[in-house]
Amino acid sequence: MTTPAALQASLHARIPLSRAMDVTVLHAVPGQVVLRAPLEPNINHSGTVFGGSAAAVATLAAWATVEVGLQAAGQAGRIVIRRSTMDFGQPVVAAFTARGMPPEEAGWERLLATLRRGRMGRISVRSVLECGGQAVGEFEGEFAVIPE
Repeated sequence: MTTPAALQASLHARIPLSRAMDVTVLHAVPGQVVLRAPLEPNINHSGTVFGGSAAAVATLAAWATVEVGLQAAGQAGRIVIRRSTMDFGQPVVAAFTARGMPPEEAGWERLLATLRRGRMGRISVRSVLECGGQAVGEFEGEFAVIPE
């Protein structure tokens, strides 16, 4: 199992944008990762979070949810985004979190079985952006996992 500190160090080393955006890992267990980002390095001309920053943190939370799940399953693989959508419910006006949601169990088991056969698999994962205790956006992405 990975710890929040270990996941954060890995993200900052492997995905430098996460360091520039000052992303911190609050929670990291199989099925759910919670990331936090402050307003300041992600601010736009309107004094709110830049949409690209919000989408990047949302994508990263979903990606990290897959990463932590693979580690827990003892399965190596390279995770790449294949397709995504992002809905912005309202402007993000302060520090915010992105909560990676657990993928469907059947889809997760199918992914692991496919990887164990040495083939590329796919998994859909959602994440929810929250600011000030309320949902402000939602991401849905399909990730391809390439066995190593």
